[in-house]
Amino acid sequence: MYTLEDGHGLKPGDRIRMTIDWERRYRLMRLHFAADIVLELVYQHLRSIKKIGAHVAQEKARIDFEWSENISKMFPVIQEEARNMVEANQEIVSAFSDAGAEERYWEIGEFASVPCGGTHLRKTGDIGEIELKRKNPGKGKERIEIYVSENSS
Repeated sequence: MYTLEDGHGLKPGDRIRMTIDWERRYRLMRLHFAADIVLELVYQHLRSIKKIGAHVAQEKARIDFEWSENISKMFPVIQEEARNMVEANQEIVSAFSDAGAEERYWEIGEFASVPCGGTHLRKTGDIGEIELKRKNPGKGKERIEIYVSENSS
């Protein structure tokens, strides 16, 4: 959905030309899905953790958690499992669970099925190399910053 400023002069039925910055969009798609994978892996390993925020930008994605320990202790396991998923180049199914309500999900085989309305890749190999960094935004909070390689594999 796009919102236009007042005074735009367009009316229903007017023809417009719109282009997508594909390079930017594809990088955002890769970061979004890398964050989805990391989040699912965190949930699988730290069952009592609570996500309290997230953001995807062109340079990196981030996920914020309510967690009292240093989350980077889990990075070797999470990065190894994420790398295995990328190397396996599995199909990512993205579809509507309820088309009328516009509710979508993504699914990777036995790994996970997750409600998500974002833009998704077709294969896990499209993500490219994932790098994780830890930030501590405050007491009882942990942040994982997610970076992907410049070019997907």
